[in-house]
Amino acid sequence: MKRNYSAFAEDIPAYSVPKDARETYADLKQLSAIPGHIYTRPELQILPGQRRFSKMPWLVPMLELLPPTCIGHLKEWGLSTVFILAKNYNKLVHVWESVTAMVELWHPQTNSFIFPEFEATILLEELEIMLGLPRYQRGEEFAISYTVEQINSWSILENITTKKNDLYSMTSGMHVHLLPIAQWITSQCKRKTTNYTAIAKAAAICICGVILFPEADGAISFGNLSIIDSISKGMKIGQAALGFLYAGLTSAALGGPFCGSVVALELWMGMHIQFRTVEDLTTECKTMRNHPLAYVGG
Repeated sequence: MKRNYSAFAEDIPAYSVPKDARETYADLKQLSAIPGHIYTRPELQILPGQRRFSKMPWLVPMLELLPPTCIGHLKEWGLSTVFILAKNYNKLVHVWESVTAMVELWHPQTNSFIFPEFEATILLEELEIMLGLPRYQRGEEFAISYTVEQINSWSILENITTKKNDLYSMTSGMHVHLLPIAQWITSQCKRKTTNYTAIAKAAAICICGVILFPEADGAISFGNLSIIDSISKGMKIGQAALGFLYAGLTSAALGGPFCGSVVALELWMGMHIQFRTVEDLTTECKTMRNHPLAYVGG
C-alpha cells in the first residue's frame, strides 16, 4: 500500500541554504524562549552563598571502620576516587552562586551550557577521568546484553542482610535510606565479621549514593540502587551518573529541585571555568582549599 504524502507535504518546509539552518539553531539556543527557564525567573536565581554540603555525620565514621579487604573491593570496582571524596565529604565547601550561574546557562534540549560565544558540556570521558570511574570503551555495547525487568530493591539489599527489620528500615516508598545501611555496616565492622563482600557492597551504596546519585538527603531511588549494585558485576556507571546529572541540571533550569552529582559539576567547573568577584573583576575567587579538586589530585 502506497502512502500519499501530498496532503501534508506542503507543511514541511524545504531545506534552502545553510544560513537558514544556522538561524534555526540560533533560535533553539535562546534560553529566554524556553517556558519556565530559570534564565527568565530572577526569583529562582537567589541561592545561599558559600556553604558546606548537607551534613552526613554518619558517613566518615562508618568509612573509617571499613576493613582493608572491603576497601580493596571498592578499589577493584573502580571507586577509589569516590571513596576519597566520601571520606572528605564533610570538609567540602561549595559556592552555590556558581552553580546557579551555570544552571542559568543550561539548555534542556541540547544538554549544554550556552555561553555568549560558544557552547560547552560535561563529557562522559571527563566525568570518568575526574571521578576515577571505569572507562567506557567504544564497541563494548556489543558485548553487553540488557534485560528489562522490574527492579526489586529487596533482592539487592538481601545480598547485604536477610533480616526483615533491617530491610524495612532501609526502604520506604521508592527510595532507599542510606543511614540504616551505614548503621548495619558499623555494627558488622565493630563485631569484626568476615562477610567483607557484603560490607563492601553496602559501602558502595552509601558512597555512590552521596557522591554520584544524591536525590534527597540520605536517600537514593530504587533505579539508582540497581545501577550501583551493578558495579560489583563489572558494569560501567559513568553514563548513568552523567545522565542523572543532566537530568538534575534540567530540573533546576526549569525551576525544580537540583539532583545529581554536584561534586562532579564542581570538579568540571574547577577544571574549565575561572570565576571572578562581581565587585572587582580582577579578583579571582579562591575556594580551592576545600574544593573537590583538592582531594582528587587537581
